[in-house]
Amino acid sequence: MRTIEAGAVTEAVSRLFRQANYGLGDDVLAALERARRDEQSPPGREVIGAILENAAVAAAEGIPLCQDCGTAVVFLEVGQDVHVTGGDLYAAVDEGVRRAYDEGYLRKSIVARPFSARPNTGDNTPAVIHTDIVPGDRLRIRVLPKGGGTENMTRLGMLLPTAGRQGVVDFVVKAVDEAWSQPCPPLIVGVGIGGTAEKAMELAKRALLRGVDEPGPDAETADLEAEILKKVNNLGIGPMGYGGRVTALAVHVESFPAHIGSLPVAVNLQCHSARYRSEVL
Repeated sequence: MRTIEAGAVTEAVSRLFRQANYGLGDDVLAALERARRDEQSPPGREVIGAILENAAVAAAEGIPLCQDCGTAVVFLEVGQDVHVTGGDLYAAVDEGVRRAYDEGYLRKSIVARPFSARPNTGDNTPAVIHTDIVPGDRLRIRVLPKGGGTENMTRLGMLLPTAGRQGVVDFVVKAVDEAWSQPCPPLIVGVGIGGTAEKAMELAKRALLRGVDEPGPDAETADLEAEILKKVNNLGIGPMGYGGRVTALAVHVESFPAHIGSLPVAVNLQCHSARYRSEVL
């Protein structure tokens, strides 16, 4: 059994959210550079150039990439041989979020009682936490500051099995088409297929954590991703909706077995400010 202090979790979460909000990953920056090279639309190339300039300034100055610093989404992979001491694990995560958003001057966007008074919680907590128990004696923390504009474009379809592969493709492409410029393209398109309604939604969100240049885990999935990406980019939406060939940088599909009578499909979009960080304790 290996022990990890709750304080170490708090420090890691705080550090990761600040890093994610201040700087894009190398994979995202490389994808944006390729997009600027490949984009045929002059306004589209100009927009991508502005996105890259913004990323450089944010990283150099230690300021947020975007005014929307997002919902604090946290994915925990807890080794079954790990014991967290000195406090509650979830409380430690929330304290890390609190410190990051207070000390890092990140916008606090979370409101309680969302159906009525909507008072701001004041520190961007509570985090949305997804936990998996895995083999080993390590704790992997992945953070995803998720902007409200992209999250509002989330879609869930409970398709009939007869819809098949083509039905999945059509559903995802339609979701991007209807969203148009609202999720701030160029996008990363997360797709969850299978399980139940809530499982498909979680898969779509998890799909956003994969590296932009990392294809699906098998040939069939990678082929599906490539087909959807081609059709999405043929919509002509382009960077920030100014028109062009680069509406999405990548499509990531995650799947799970489903009931014989169901074909759940979920779409979760990530904007060009694809913020994500990971650390293993």
